[in-house]
Amino acid sequence: MKKVLVIDDSALMRRAVSDIINRTNKYSVSYAACNALEGLDFIAKNQDLDVILCDIDMPKMTGLEFLKVLPEKHIHIPVIIFSSSEDSKNTITALELGAIEFIKKPSGSKDKGLFEDRIYKALDMAVSLKEKKVRYTENKEKDSVCEKEQRFEEKKHSLTFDTRKGNKLVAIVCSTGGPKALQSVLPKIPANINAPIVLVQHMPAGFTGSLAARLNDLSHIRVKEAAEGDILQKGVCYIARGGKHLTVVHDGKNHKILFDDSPPVGGLKPFGNIMYYSLCDTVYDEIICVVLTGMGADGTKGIAKLSENKKIYVIAQDEESSTVYGMPKAVYEKGLADYVCGLNEVADTITKKVGVR
Repeated sequence: MKKVLVIDDSALMRRAVSDIINRTNKYSVSYAACNALEGLDFIAKNQDLDVILCDIDMPKMTGLEFLKVLPEKHIHIPVIIFSSSEDSKNTITALELGAIEFIKKPSGSKDKGLFEDRIYKALDMAVSLKEKKVRYTENKEKDSVCEKEQRFEEKKHSLTFDTRKGNKLVAIVCSTGGPKALQSVLPKIPANINAPIVLVQHMPAGFTGSLAARLNDLSHIRVKEAAEGDILQKGVCYIARGGKHLTVVHDGKNHKILFDDSPPVGGLKPFGNIMYYSLCDTVYDEIICVVLTGMGADGTKGIAKLSENKKIYVIAQDEESSTVYGMPKAVYEKGLADYVCGLNEVADTITKKVGVR
């Protein structure tokens, strides 16, 4: 049984979440703390916890303050945040601080089933992440420098930079761990990048505006939440609006964004494959596809279809730097990735491949 710590100032929510977790045969609530300070005291005495579920809005110490103090105390337990608040800014901040997932508290009985399902999925993901970190620690202790270098080279495809003038587009997809990963990518891209950027981050309605605003503050390029009819311009990143599928269409001399309001795919809206499918009918000379951290395989089918219609170049984040090595792994295992690299290399690789104006 994996051990879980629940932190929430509401006794009713502590009991409800604990009951949900304890109904499984995989997880057990070791303790339910009424605030983050009490949670920290429990962690200090119990180093074998597997997952923490933590509320954001609490007295004495908020969930955000809790996330900030964990690295200082060398606590590396995966944290899932949940909140009844609609404050998307706090949610984005929590993800930037290292929370692996956020879950909206149910507002009524109709949301109860979805809430339970999201808790179970988040717990499975958290345990998978913790086990991955243990494997890497063990591998680093066993591997010699030469062996590590050889393994890293084996997972890279050949890289040839082509910065000749041309009409190019960068198309990025990411999911779990994406908000934090994007802080290591978009701020490093120069303002005079020779291409527009379209980006699908799996996120519900109401959150992508705050994500775009935060990344815009950090970046040299302009970052905005995509709007219906936006004309794609070089040096601008358009983030798909939560609750809408983003598509790109050719319109005369320009390319513009149109929303697709078809149902979610696998519970996801926006969905990266839909964006990639739409790019098949564009007139870009080359499309640089970037697949970052995320659960599942979104992006793989779309990129495969796109490769049949357009000249593309595919960059996939490597396993070691991915929060969840699902989406980039799927692209790599299908043989679609041209270059596999750590998160700190992604921006430079995009820039060198696209060029600057």
